Amino acid sequence: MIDDSWYQRPIGIRERISAGGVVVRRADDGSLLVALVQERHVPLFVLPKGGVEAGESLEQAARREIEEEAGLTDLTLLNKLGQLERLSYDRKQWLTTHVFLFRTAQIEGIPTDTKHHFGMWWHPIDSLPVMLWPDQKALIVNNRELIRSLIVL
Repeated sequence: MIDDSWYQRPIGIRERISAGGVVVRRADDGSLLVALVQERHVPLFVLPKGGVEAGESLEQAARREIEEEAGLTDLTLLNKLGQLERLSYDRKQWLTTHVFLFRTAQIEGIPTDTKHHFGMWWHPIDSLPVMLWPDQKALIVNNRELIRSLIVL
């Protein structure tokens, strides 16, 4: 159960910088769909994101993580949506995640990181499923109007 304790930084914990994205495409009916991934060991959805590797910019890391976890590569950067902070899933690191907004016309994606992630699904921006991390869902919901204004296909 994810509660407020995940969002309180313990003293002396190691920090890890990560990056990821909200990837949006327009459906045939004109509605907006958001790409969410589901990890093999957790039955709830998350945004594609992960650690920044040496020599990568935040945007490069976000693009790599989206390809690895969602299989999406046709990405147009539109804006930075925000920064999220919380404990890692094992509670051993403090994660600072930089989240970017990307547009795509790509419909299908095959994740390249099959060790940790097994699939990507599209969800209507106005009826997102339960997500593992409440702050990720809140970031999308709180920025829906901005996202709508930037997604012009």
